Amino acid sequence: MKSFFQDQLCEAGCDEAGRGCLAGPVFAAAVILPKDFTHDILTDSKQLTEAQRYRLRSDIETQAVAWAVASYSHEEIDKLNILKASVLSMHKAIDQLKVRPEFLIIDGNYFIPYPKIPHRSIVKGDALYYSIAAASVLAKTYRDDYMLALAKEYPQYLWEKNKGYPTKEHRKAIKTYGVTPYHRKTFRLLPEQCELPFVWEQTSPNGQP
Repeated sequence: MKSFFQDQLCEAGCDEAGRGCLAGPVFAAAVILPKDFTHDILTDSKQLTEAQRYRLRSDIETQAVAWAVASYSHEEIDKLNILKASVLSMHKAIDQLKVRPEFLIIDGNYFIPYPKIPHRSIVKGDALYYSIAAASVLAKTYRDDYMLALAKEYPQYLWEKNKGYPTKEHRKAIKTYGVTPYHRKTFRLLPEQCELPFVWEQTSPNGQP
C-alpha cells in the first residue's frame, strides 16, 4: 500500500459502497490522511472482516487530517442512475471535508470532475492507496450501519446479513413479500420482475404484508 499518489498537494482518497445493492442508499467517503500514514492491515474493505473494518474506522477517524461520509438515497439512485449517484455522493463527501483537498484520487475508472480540483481515477485503487482504502472502509461501515437499522424494520429481507446485496435469500424474500419502499425500483430485483404482485410497505407482527 502507498501513502499517496503525489506528495506536492493535499490529497484526498474517495470511494463508495453499495453500488451493486438492490436496496438502500449508496454511500461514499472522502479521506485525507497524513503523508506519513501507514497501517498494518488497512486495505480494500472487501478484503477485511467486519470486525477489522469497524476497528479500522476508529483508527481512520482518529488519525485522518479530515474525513467525511455522504450518501444518495434509493430515490435519487432511481432518478439519476447508480453510476451518477455514486459519483455525486463522492462529491457530497468532498463538500463536507473540513480541509479542502488540492488533488483527488478516486477508486475505479469513472468520475465526474469535481470543480477546480484535479483528480486521478485508479482501478482497484482501494488496494493500492491508504486514503482510498480508508474511504472504502468508512463508506462500507456507515452503509452497513444504515442497513442494520433498516433490518429491524424489515426483518424478512435479512439485511443484517446481506446488507441489501442480491443474495439468494434476499431475492427469495422479494419474491415472497414483494418490494419495500427502500428497494431500488430501476434495478432488476428478480429475473421475473414484471410478475411481482405488489409493493410491500409494512411489517406486521407475524411477518406478513
